[in-house]
Amino acid sequence: MKLRYFLDAIKFEHTIFALPFAYVAMVLAAGGWPGWRVVIWVTLAMVGGRTLAMSTNRLVDRAIDARNPRTAGRHLPRGLLRPWEVGALAAAGALLLLVSAWQLNPLCLKLAPLALLFLVGYHYTKYFTWTSHWILGFTDGIAAAGGWIAVREAFDLPTVLLWFTVTVWIAGFDLLYACQDVEFDRAQRLHSFPARFGIAAALRAARVCHALTVLALAALPWALPLGWGYWAGWIAVAGLLVYEHSLVSPADLSRLDIAFFNVNGYIAVIVFLAALVGLW
Repeated sequence: MKLRYFLDAIKFEHTIFALPFAYVAMVLAAGGWPGWRVVIWVTLAMVGGRTLAMSTNRLVDRAIDARNPRTAGRHLPRGLLRPWEVGALAAAGALLLLVSAWQLNPLCLKLAPLALLFLVGYHYTKYFTWTSHWILGFTDGIAAAGGWIAVREAFDLPTVLLWFTVTVWIAGFDLLYACQDVEFDRAQRLHSFPARFGIAAALRAARVCHALTVLALAALPWALPLGWGYWAGWIAVAGLLVYEHSLVSPADLSRLDIAFFNVNGYIAVIVFLAALVGLW
């Protein structure tokens, strides 16, 4: 029962958003299959990072979650999990990330503390800046950069492109997600772009972010050779992003869950498959 609570609390299934980009970077950096050792340790690093980030989120936000009708049913507000249990889970995630980085290469280990800083620190940004959506995207983008560095042990142009792609993609759909809490955020004096500038402005900003996502993905083949299969996936991603934005409007956010969960999960998988086909 506790295990089910833990997995549900940290939304383990949302790993689908960032993990494929770590695999994309890893495969592109290797020019093919990077070997089981790298795949296993990158996967474990992702599991550790995701566990740390979401456990910290639940701890930091537990008082706010208890006051928000949308989140009052989460495990800490309901007493299904205790703060020390979630804190122990976060510590275990941090340890797994550090061990995985150590097993990969020296540069990964050197950069791991910086990753830990962002994985823990970004949860606090909503208390003082409306740029928190982009900070979240930057933090998730570490997965793509880490996948590349795990293989090459170096920063290269594709690292920057993939990191930027994830940053603006995640920021775009986090802007959409934040639209459902505008009134609550204003009442609690929390900082979000929709609360500061309004839902219509947030939807426009999300469209800009996702236009940049499409452009960044289009720039990737200029940094390394990718065939026609990649471009087929690129067209599919662009189409899904257009569809995602057609689902929501300032007057109707009722289909936000479809836009947030389903569409973006498909996008992450399509980018991974497109990279594989384009590479081979």
